[in-house]
Amino acid sequence: VCTSNQVGFAAMLMQFCFKNVHSFLAALLRWIYMLVSGTQVQQTPVGHISRLKTRTKEQKEGSSTQLTTPSSVNYHFTRQCNYKCGFCFHTAKTSFVLPIEEAKRGLRLLKEAGMEKVNFSGGEPFLHERGNFLGELVRYCKQELQLPSVSIVSNGSLITENWFQKYGDYLDILAVSCDSFNEDTNKVIGRGQGRKSHLDKLHQVHNWCRDYKVAFKINSVINTFNVDEDMTEQITALNPVRWKVFQCLIIEGENAGENSLREAEKFVISDQQFQDFLDRHQSVKCLVPESNQKMRDSYLILDEYMRFLDCREGRKDPSKSILDVGVEEAIKFSGFDEKMFLKRGGKYMWSKEDMKLEW
Repeated sequence: VCTSNQVGFAAMLMQFCFKNVHSFLAALLRWIYMLVSGTQVQQTPVGHISRLKTRTKEQKEGSSTQLTTPSSVNYHFTRQCNYKCGFCFHTAKTSFVLPIEEAKRGLRLLKEAGMEKVNFSGGEPFLHERGNFLGELVRYCKQELQLPSVSIVSNGSLITENWFQKYGDYLDILAVSCDSFNEDTNKVIGRGQGRKSHLDKLHQVHNWCRDYKVAFKINSVINTFNVDEDMTEQITALNPVRWKVFQCLIIEGENAGENSLREAEKFVISDQQFQDFLDRHQSVKCLVPESNQKMRDSYLILDEYMRFLDCREGRKDPSKSILDVGVEEAIKFSGFDEKMFLKRGGKYMWSKEDMKLEW
């Protein structure tokens, strides 16, 4: 016969068991919910599930369910420039340039995350340390990181043959910006310096690219001052591997709005005007058009602090630096659309070894 104490002990034991089973089931359900919804969970040192930590709205918007690979990255390591193009959308708002060893560390992080191509831009990338800083980064990326493609976008004005002699072997593509084959139009746009001829320099750099086996490319921004021009004959004669044709783009805080260093509104053209320009040049086989829609979210842009810049809202919203949080975390806030990147032809034969050009 059970005593009252024994009955009471049995009841307490059963209550304890049911309570622990309930806790275990509740924890199990929370864990399953975490797996399904993507909510983060923390674990204590002894392996017990602690209180769930839900991501903030900002983190949900910035992150992606699929990890983005930074296959092609544009590194604007300086904002300083010797030209004053009226529509510039990456203006000299700071004079900061990373120490070269820090820049190399960031480039290595990008390579480890999957970078295949790096494009150095500015500002004017040949301005800092007379091009030697740029040259050493180019050498490092090709020789040490062994990237398939290393390229530069420049206005061309500061490039010397000595630079090609020293660094040309490590460079795959050099793009020179030229918006018009009328010298007066270039001056109105702001693409020029003093009495120097932008077009003479363009042809000189073109010849150096041929002599030192670097693929030559031309970038043009189509705006109110050149939209009616026919460049077919000149582009065909220069025969670049690619002619990138951009529609003039407004970026809040850079070339429009409060605190901007440029006022680009007078340069803006309509979508139809841009299409008319493309139609006029449809016989140019190397033409690669980029409308405003394609430009906003199809580039991985790193600023001078190695922060990704999200341009989806018509301004440049920076992530944290890859040097502080790593590539995987920072790239979540890049606004990068890989589908648009592929649609605009972002992935192409970008190594000069694969191009098999006749020099």
